[in-house]
Amino acid sequence: MAGKYLIAGLGNIGAEYSGTRHNIGFMVVDFLAEESGAVFHTDRLGSIAEVSYRGSKLILLKPSTYMNLSGKAVSYWMQKENIQKENLLVICDDLAIPFGSVRMRKKGSDGGHNGLGNINQILSSSDYARIRVGIGNGFPRGGQIDYVLGKIEGEEKAQLPSILKRASQGIKDFAFMGVERAMNICNTEPKKETPKNDPASKKETLRDDPASMNESLKKEPLRDNPSMNESLKKEPLRDDPASMNESLKKEPLRDDPASMNESLKNEPSRNDPASNDRPSKKDASTACSSQEQSKEESKELSFKEKLLKLFKG
Repeated sequence: MAGKYLIAGLGNIGAEYSGTRHNIGFMVVDFLAEESGAVFHTDRLGSIAEVSYRGSKLILLKPSTYMNLSGKAVSYWMQKENIQKENLLVICDDLAIPFGSVRMRKKGSDGGHNGLGNINQILSSSDYARIRVGIGNGFPRGGQIDYVLGKIEGEEKAQLPSILKRASQGIKDFAFMGVERAMNICNTEPKKETPKNDPASKKETLRDDPASMNESLKKEPLRDNPSMNESLKKEPLRDDPASMNESLKKEPLRDDPASMNESLKNEPSRNDPASNDRPSKKDASTACSSQEQSKEESKELSFKEKLLKLFKG
C-alpha cells in the first residue's frame, strides 16, 4: 500500500532518559532508521528521519515535547505532511504487557499511558494504529514511576535487539500490507529456541567416552549388524575393566603363580621324578611277554609229570 506514513515513537528527550523503559518508542524508530541507513535531524517539535520502503515513504518522528505533550508534535507533523489518521502509527511502552511482547492495534484507549492520552486529546480521536511494546510490571507497590523511568539492564537488555527488530518489522508490514494483515503477523509470538550450549539439550553422550559407549551399545545396539549385537550382549568390550575382571576370575592368566601351581598339581610335568614310577609302553610290553613264557613253561612241566606217572604205573 504505497503512500506516506507518520511513524511516531514516543519517549522523553535528554540523556537521563536514554535507555529507560519509558523510551522504548524512541528505541524502535532509532533501530529502524539505523537499519535503513537514515539519519535523524532536529526539526520543529521533534527529530525527523525519512525511510523508503517498497514504494512507501515513512516519516519517523521522535517528539521533543516530552511524553505528556506528544500529541502536539504528532498533530503538527500530520498537518505538515498531509497525513491522515489511517496512515498514523504510534509506538509506545506498556506496563500491562509482559516484557518483550509486541502488540499492534488499529485503535483503542490510552490504557493510562500519558503519551497516548495526550494524542487522543489533541486529535479528538483514538481511531489510529499503535504498537505497544511490553515492559512488564515487576515493581513493588508505589514503585511504578521509578520502574518506568529505570534503565533496561541485565537479561532484559540482552533481549532488546530481537524485540526492536520485531517492532521495526511491524512498522514495515503496516506500511506494506495494511493494519489488518500486519496485526496478524506482529501479534503472533515467536517460538522460543533452546540455546545450543544448553546442557539439558545434550541428550547423547560423547562417543569417545568408553563408559558411555558400553551403556549405549547395551541400550541401542548397532543397526547394521545383527550378529554383532548378539555378541556385544554376550561378550562385553575388551576395554571394559569390569568385563576384564570377570574374565580373569573365570580364566586365570598363565603367568599367574597361583594358577600355575594348581595346574602342576593336576598335571605333573614329564620331568617330575614322581612321574617316573609310571611304566612306559616298552616296559609294559616286556612284562606281558615274560608272563606268557612262564605260562608255557608251567604247561610243559605238568605234561612231563603226567608221563612219569604213566611209566611208573
